[in-house]
Amino acid sequence: MNEGISLIELILDASGAVQIVMLILLFLSIASWVIIVQRWLVLSSARKSVFSFEQRFWSGMDLSQLYKEGSQMQQDNMQIVGMENIFRAGFKEFMRLRQQGAVDGESIMEGAQRAMRVAYSREEEKLEKHLAFLATVGSVSPYVGLFGTVIGIMNSFLGLATQAQATLQVVAPGIAEALFATGMGLFAAIPAVVAFNRYSALLDMVTSSYITFSDEFSSILHRQIHST
Repeated sequence: MNEGISLIELILDASGAVQIVMLILLFLSIASWVIIVQRWLVLSSARKSVFSFEQRFWSGMDLSQLYKEGSQMQQDNMQIVGMENIFRAGFKEFMRLRQQGAVDGESIMEGAQRAMRVAYSREEEKLEKHLAFLATVGSVSPYVGLFGTVIGIMNSFLGLATQAQATLQVVAPGIAEALFATGMGLFAAIPAVVAFNRYSALLDMVTSSYITFSDEFSSILHRQIHST
């Protein structure tokens, strides 16, 4: 590539197909970084809320009081997420069925556990949102960049066919745009793959905490039924 050619000129002088590839990769990269930041905020908040709620739950506070605190937080427009939503769903259904005197203990437990499973599924869905997009970008972007690379190299060889003498000046622009497309593909893919792997591990940790809590809370409710 001539010393006087800048990166902007390289992009503007690239063939139409390569420019489309570059635009696609630019869009994928920007979208990925938006999701990376947004998912980090969501997953970090979920992890902190696990520790915060577990401290309150195991502090010995009465379950009814803990439920009332959550209701007050909702009235104050404070967001309740994760484990506390699972607790509230299970405890609300437990108390509702318990107030129906004709319902036996096993039916009460089944209803509470079913409510917690539904709440767990909703929380898991919130945490998993957009992670599939990061996985797709990580796997597809290198191939999109490779497609641009192939086109750029083909343009270089076609340029040679019209020249009487093969020189570096003739093939350099096509090779440069080809390599740039490859670089953009990797630039989009690498952060997406790293973030997807990191967030998947964090998601597994948080959801495992939810499952463990659901089992422990079920045991507590079970003891309450049989102690009365």
